[in-house]
Amino acid sequence: MKPLSIDDSRRLFYKRVFAADSGCPNEFEQVSNDILKKCGGVPLAIITIASALASGQVVKPKSEWDILLQSLGSGLTEDKSLEEMRRILSFSYYDLPYHLRTCLLYLCIYPEDSVIDRDRLIWKWVAEGFVHQGNQGTSLFLLGLNYFNQLINRSMIQPIHDDIGQVCSCRVHDMVLDLICNLSHEAKFVNLLDGTGNIMSSQSNVRRLSLHNKNEDHQAKPLRNFTVISRVRSITIFPPAINIMPALSRFEVLRVLDLSDCNFGKVAAYSLSSRMLHI
Repeated sequence: MKPLSIDDSRRLFYKRVFAADSGCPNEFEQVSNDILKKCGGVPLAIITIASALASGQVVKPKSEWDILLQSLGSGLTEDKSLEEMRRILSFSYYDLPYHLRTCLLYLCIYPEDSVIDRDRLIWKWVAEGFVHQGNQGTSLFLLGLNYFNQLINRSMIQPIHDDIGQVCSCRVHDMVLDLICNLSHEAKFVNLLDGTGNIMSSQSNVRRLSLHNKNEDHQAKPLRNFTVISRVRSITIFPPAINIMPALSRFEVLRVLDLSDCNFGKVAAYSLSSRMLHI
């Protein structure tokens, strides 16, 4: 995709940050131009930065724009475009409230290009304990829906609409997915296994697993690190990887299990543990 012209970049940026017909206030013109130069005409960079600078309908003070500008380094030059795009996305990630960071990080469990059902995702956040009850008596699902909408407003996830124009699901941009997968790996937040080998982290604090099988024609090797498996509390399995999953009896403290896309006709019957809280 060709980079946007400076005029198109400016229109996209202003539309995201400022009220529809108000234009850019004089005090923000220079810093806006400097930020747009750093974005290099890349729409994802422009939208992500704009979303970080305008929370809801409130534009952040110019001092915060200056801080953001300094954090962007040399910008999206040809030789450092990937590195600087990651810097931009990283800034937007750390600008999120902590609870939204956790919910976004959780999306690394999904394979690239997944269409993620909104309601199912929200219930998984609830099951994982990421959604915390407020003081207004609002249901956990509605609180989770608010989290979901905030991530859309921040341009960290891409909404998908149904036939009547309602948001029903979402996607994660490849570069955002790359960022959160790296952050998850560093934080040992989720173990992602693609089925191409039977090696699993020996870390004793593995709590969440996501099983994929990138090559569906390849006979994946079953997981065999039973010591680590016994400590897993949450597991999500995508259909190509169903055959690498050990018996559920191996998961001694399992609390969250997602097999919702799997064809149980291909799987031996499992005896579900009575300790499980969310299926």
